Amino acid sequence: MSFSPPRPADAPDLSAFKRVLITKLRHHGDVLLASPVFHVLKQHAPHLELDALVYSDTVEMLEGHPAIAQIHRVDRLWKDAGLTTQVPEELALARILNERAYDMVIHLSEHPRGARLARMKSVKVSVGPEGYKARGLSKFGGTPAFSHFYKLPRRGNARHMVEVNLDALRRIGIQPAEDARQLRLSIGKAEEGHLARLFGQHGLIPKQFLHLHPASRWFFKCWTVDGNAALIDKLVVAGHQVVLTAAPSEAELKFVAAIIERCKSKPLSLAGQLSLKQLAALSGAARLFIGVDSAPMHIAAAMQTPTVALFGPSGEIEWGPWQVASRVVTSAHTCRPCGHDGCGGGKISECLTTLPVSQVFDAVQALLNATAPTV
Repeated sequence: MSFSPPRPADAPDLSAFKRVLITKLRHHGDVLLASPVFHVLKQHAPHLELDALVYSDTVEMLEGHPAIAQIHRVDRLWKDAGLTTQVPEELALARILNERAYDMVIHLSEHPRGARLARMKSVKVSVGPEGYKARGLSKFGGTPAFSHFYKLPRRGNARHMVEVNLDALRRIGIQPAEDARQLRLSIGKAEEGHLARLFGQHGLIPKQFLHLHPASRWFFKCWTVDGNAALIDKLVVAGHQVVLTAAPSEAELKFVAAIIERCKSKPLSLAGQLSLKQLAALSGAARLFIGVDSAPMHIAAAMQTPTVALFGPSGEIEWGPWQVASRVVTSAHTCRPCGHDGCGGGKISECLTTLPVSQVFDAVQALLNATAPTV
């Protein structure tokens, strides 16, 4: 006798649906952690056209995803440019989205834009996080904006953000297979060609170097200059080649320059020279990635590169390397993860600044040993 597991009583029948809009209006790493949602939904309902709505600067995280038909974008600069720019851009986006005539909207953040999108005329089913309900953002004209709310983890009950995103699908009766939850980041031939030229220029050999990305846009998530420099020197003495990267921001470039200045060795720096896709190609070619809680750490995990991640005020259960061989390095501070921007909001996190070099080096060596190819 066959048995079908129970589904929510209000789970929609997707067979008559044609298009779905999935939104993730957050930062680069958050968008990448939403990539399994597209694959799982397409696997469940192959006939659906799946579109994405993200911020313009995060498009690269989903570009080339095989399950996505179109990517629409919101530019964070529209507001700063004033109403004469913002209004026409918003109207143009609204026209495009309305023309697509979505049957369902899945909103994967608590951005207030989601409530407006859920009210497009064609939308039959709309899914959003219960935070909308709690904060009163679901109300517009006296009726809920969303037809289905998925539950968020309660305080103290940590859950990885990939699973939280997938809970939006679980809420409408779609249970993701274990092997369908991988992060997906597509690298094109242009990025591969650029990487090949870089390798030739610098004498790099795939899988024979370590990739270190020490910075984050949030510096309270970063380890110290001295710690990074000492780690690099220990790795070089141990026989490893180290390649440094950073975003092209002035703050990150200064951070990396300070690290190199304190190094006794001479690591190769590609700081500020790579796009996100090129960074992903480099990570994919590395033997191991070392970094902090940041988009490059998630990119390395998506490329299935063994990852050593340093965590301080953010939680490794929610944001740690996903489905990849990894080691997470943390301090014993009982106050972490606090989620604050440094101790007392002071922009410096002692749970990171006090991490000893030996602890990070040992984690790197242990992961290298664990993932060493068998002869």
